[in-house]
Amino acid sequence: MKESSEPLELDRVDRKILQFLQRDGRISNADLAAAVNVSPATCHRRTQRLFELGVVKSVRAEIEPRMVDRGTLVMVGVELDRSTPEAFAEFEIAIRKLPFVLDCHLVAGDFDFFLKIRVRDIADFNRLHGEQLIALPGVRQTRTFFVMKEVIDNALLDF
Repeated sequence: MKESSEPLELDRVDRKILQFLQRDGRISNADLAAAVNVSPATCHRRTQRLFELGVVKSVRAEIEPRMVDRGTLVMVGVELDRSTPEAFAEFEIAIRKLPFVLDCHLVAGDFDFFLKIRVRDIADFNRLHGEQLIALPGVRQTRTFFVMKEVIDNALLDF
């Protein structure tokens, strides 16, 4: 995987491959090759290169949360009691162990971290909050936002 934070030089074909994979990760190599107007061998080689370079991180199914009893979306702002690299690192190690946390972002502003969590319902969140979230290392306080409506979630990257 490329170590630099500099964007890779991707040509028009690479970008088209990425756009098609982003919309449908199950597209066959033959269909993808036809869509981007290259041979199947070239398409396979380019796609493999995009994986190897870390441009494509993974391909996975997008699950409808309500169908697996995780219909309640909660955003949680977390403020730590110290703003030190050690406190951040300790929190980050602990938060990775909580399977109900979908996203965790270090942010600037009123909070140190912002979490995206999916649960069954408010009672489920209340239990997780009381037993696990506030017990995380260094947590001074949390502020919870229950999502009323998901207007845009997991949109495709525009490039």
